[in-house]
Amino acid sequence: MKNNLYKKILGIIAIALFLTTVSCSDILEEQPRNIYEPGFFKTEQGIEGGLTGLYGTLRRVYGQPYYYNACETGTDEYTYGSQADQNFKNADISTGAIPDASYSRFDVIWNVAYAAINSASAIIANGTEANMPPALISEAYFFRAFYYFQLVQTFGGVPLDLGGGELQYNTTPSRVSTRNTVPEVYTRAIFKDLLYAIENLPETPRLTGTVTKNTARLILAKAYLTYGWWLENPNNIPTYPTCDRTDPDGHDKAWYFQQAYDVSATAIDNPGAYALQPTYYDVHVFTNDRNNEIMLYADHTEDNAQYNEGNVLGWDGSPNNTNEAQNQAVWMVTWYFQNVQSSTTTGSWSGTGTFHRSVRAGQSFSRMWSRMATPINIFNTTFADKTNDSRFDGTFVSVYRGTWDLAGSNTPPVLYNANYMPIKPGEPAVSFLASDPGSIDYSNSVYKSNSGLGVLPGRADYVVPLDKISRTVFPGLWKLGVARKGTDYNDDKVASTRPFNILKFSEFYFIASEAAVKGASTKALSTCDGTAKGLINVIRARAGRWIFSVANNASKIAINSAAMVAATPATIDINYILDERSREYFGEGYRWHDLARTQKWEEYAGSYQICTNAGDAAPVTVQRFIEKYLYLRPIPTGQLEHMDGDEAYKKAYQNPGYN
Repeated sequence: MKNNLYKKILGIIAIALFLTTVSCSDILEEQPRNIYEPGFFKTEQGIEGGLTGLYGTLRRVYGQPYYYNACETGTDEYTYGSQADQNFKNADISTGAIPDASYSRFDVIWNVAYAAINSASAIIANGTEANMPPALISEAYFFRAFYYFQLVQTFGGVPLDLGGGELQYNTTPSRVSTRNTVPEVYTRAIFKDLLYAIENLPETPRLTGTVTKNTARLILAKAYLTYGWWLENPNNIPTYPTCDRTDPDGHDKAWYFQQAYDVSATAIDNPGAYALQPTYYDVHVFTNDRNNEIMLYADHTEDNAQYNEGNVLGWDGSPNNTNEAQNQAVWMVTWYFQNVQSSTTTGSWSGTGTFHRSVRAGQSFSRMWSRMATPINIFNTTFADKTNDSRFDGTFVSVYRGTWDLAGSNTPPVLYNANYMPIKPGEPAVSFLASDPGSIDYSNSVYKSNSGLGVLPGRADYVVPLDKISRTVFPGLWKLGVARKGTDYNDDKVASTRPFNILKFSEFYFIASEAAVKGASTKALSTCDGTAKGLINVIRARAGRWIFSVANNASKIAINSAAMVAATPATIDINYILDERSREYFGEGYRWHDLARTQKWEEYAGSYQICTNAGDAAPVTVQRFIEKYLYLRPIPTGQLEHMDGDEAYKKAYQNPGYN
């Protein structure tokens, strides 16, 4: 992969892929168009087509590997892996480099968001003029607010005028821009758009996957919560453009925390089409994709390359010979398990591959890239309880089972693994151990794993304790794993055709709990007592329910909810909520935003531990120096290069601290 900056400027009209709907269908049905003109949006077909295009933009952000890196690398959840390029090392900060204007991959959201915002404004302006149904137009209001919320969290104040007036559709490319302040973006755009959307959107989706009142409520509640933190500014993080941290509407932080709680409470008591899945496993197993806990996703399909916006059978390349819309995030966090070898004979080593990484191998086996690796701290602290809590098992691949039989018809029925002990396809070949039993032999002098894995007497599987993982060897991310319902796919390089989840109904519980910790008054809800602890315990009780063990690849019926609830502290604080958020949403792209919102980034990610090589006697502690200006990401180089004005103008446009 390469650092590919999209050469777009503010106000330019999106003319790439335009997608239309067929109104009699119950799904978004997509047809490419080369270009559109404003009058088209004055028809119902144009409105539906423009909206479908907005849903399509999600694929260029969520599942996009460099944006995924920007949201995760450098937090407590991920550091750079053994195959990292400079984009990932800069994001981690620990190498001495920073995610500067050239290597901050938040350029992905900048480039996509403004084209989407302009399209949303076109739908709003023309659809209103043509008396289109408010419910339909409200989807555009949602997307405009959604993207502005992503931008303001990331860059601080951003422009509301793209060249045609504030929040107006612009038809002429503009090479000048003025940034609004953070309060202006929230109060003039985000809050107003979402309130309109909530008033007019339906309770249930218009089509499969479209937004509803509660989808808008989730973004509104999160925006209220984030803005409340911004007004409080507990660690004196600078903002830009510089402004007073006062609200133009005259409200204080307490008012916004209360609003975040109240909006979440309304959604919890009025779930509409949404609900918590019965178990954490049910949320993430690929056979249950698009379940009713998922409120918004960047959709993909294995059935059609055009609707998938990516090749479903072969290497990279979408129908337009690009990969910008493909779901490749899980590749970044998958180690090179295919390097592992077993022996075809016993008594003398004759190495052969233990794993075949065909997409037919299942959700545990995704394409490998090792751009990102998980620090040891995650397994010792965040996921310390691996017995009662199902979320470690439902998040990671901790056991890799032999899949060499998928390589062809002439594969041996048995291989000889650690200790020359036989294994059959489907049996454990590599296991990550919760604790170090001692006496593990990492020499590989007899049993040549080809990956530096360890051997324990009496075990056929190679082993690595979780406190011995490195940038090369670490558990994969099962929850995002590539999987197919079909059986005729053999290309191991195919991107994931699963939807990438963006919004979940479960987050209402976390937002309400965080708002309560910040002082919001609580009330009894239909599912719990509505306190910070009560809300978190709904999630923890669910986490204690097991229906399947990923590690054992077998059904597991266990209800540990009482133990999970009993282990919840009497007093819930922000740190506990952040820990729970990581257990619930690990590796889903939430983490940097969570740590930036609460101004806990340095506290949580200022250092981490990882081994240089799997099995090292002691992990290395690595420091990150997270300066306050890094809480705002740099305006991308591609934006600045295409703006008129001298260097002083462009420097003033850029966030302080960046070149």
